[in-house]
Amino acid sequence: MLFRALALIALMVPSAAQASPIGDVLCAPSEELRDRLTRQYGSERQASGLRGREQVMEVWTDQRGDWTMVVRYASGTSCIVAMGEHWTEFRPHDPA
Repeated sequence: MLFRALALIALMVPSAAQASPIGDVLCAPSEELRDRLTRQYGSERQASGLRGREQVMEVWTDQRGDWTMVVRYASGTSCIVAMGEHWTEFRPHDPA
């Protein structure tokens, strides 16, 4: 997980500095970020939801249980806003 985060930071720092008002958020063109998550890290989009008219929140996970939360903007830019490990899915009838 740490290696993955460092690799993403190293590849996206120039874009993040230009596109993000928050230094810790990693941003890139949406297609580039999607391709990197799927091809390099084997992640798949598991969930998405609208956050107003201009943003879509997405959760990406991989086989190891690593997860990435992405906000995709109508402008064509996407930003990683959180990452973590041990993603668990619950069915509606599963106890929490």
